[in-house]
Amino acid sequence: LLFQKPKPKISASRRLFLKTKLLKKAMTMLENEKQFKKDERERILAERVPDLQISGLSLQELQNFCKQLHQKIDVVDEERYDIALKVTKNDKEIQDLSQKIFDLKGKMKRPNLRRVRVSADAMLGALLGSKVKESVDFKANLKTVKKEEEKKEEVTDWRKNVEAMSGMEGRKKLFDAGQ
Repeated sequence: LLFQKPKPKISASRRLFLKTKLLKKAMTMLENEKQFKKDERERILAERVPDLQISGLSLQELQNFCKQLHQKIDVVDEERYDIALKVTKNDKEIQDLSQKIFDLKGKMKRPNLRRVRVSADAMLGALLGSKVKESVDFKANLKTVKKEEEKKEEVTDWRKNVEAMSGMEGRKKLFDAGQ
């Protein structure tokens, strides 16, 4: 009851009527297009391939005509073979390139972006570039951290260390070192 669908502006019967009318129009347009393509094909074939006039030709003329047809067929077959090789070569190249693209997309991961705090001066400097009158010194805004140097004890032979720490003298050294 909270979310009621708005009533459609067109009734269901009207929508169905319009849909069927559109489909009928599309069907007729498709049939007209098929007929046009068929007529166009026949017209082009009539231009390129004239009717054969073989009646009244002698045996020698028919043989010469057949030889000419065979030569034309050979030329067309050679062209078809060359084009088929080019197509297979291009298909192979397309497949290789698409595989490379797939590999590149799969390996690359987008890093998680972190929110960065930028001061107002730095923001103006980034937006305006060299137009900013006062130069922003980023190093001045950085905190300085002093590193404490850890005392390193020299590593010596453990046997000597045990002998030095044994007895009351060694315990006194440990006590003094702890303070």
